[in-house]
Amino acid sequence: MSVEFVEGDLLEQSTEAIVNAWNQNIIPWWLLLPHGVSGAIKKRAGIGPFVEVARFGPLKVGQAVHTSAGKLPYKAIIHVAGINMFWTATEKSITTSTLNAIKLGEDLGLKSIAFPILGAGAGGFNPERAEEIMLDASAKAKRKSRSQ
Repeated sequence: MSVEFVEGDLLEQSTEAIVNAWNQNIIPWWLLLPHGVSGAIKKRAGIGPFVEVARFGPLKVGQAVHTSAGKLPYKAIIHVAGINMFWTATEKSITTSTLNAIKLGEDLGLKSIAFPILGAGAGGFNPERAEEIMLDASAKAKRKSRSQ
């Protein structure tokens, strides 16, 4: 799977799946008011994907799980726990979330995935640095994929 960074609305990308910058799933989704990427996804996809992600229970930081795309035209939504219990992102959480989302996408046979910049919203991480971390992680995933 190749990685390309583009600027634009995540939900307008021509791709097979999108990544939802989610949380650890400790607080039930219906008690949260999703905003940012998650809010946009909920508004357009409906609540279906959020009901599905709740079934996974608590997620480890960096873990990636997939659900249907609800009313969106994608094959899947990959939800990553990119922030910890204190609603902050770290270099490790961004790296692990990126790697695990790419791995899950490969396991699902996806040819393309669109990512938001992880950790830069509710996670409070510097967007430029988060993008660098994600680029490094995707390059690492690509090298690992070629060596297998």
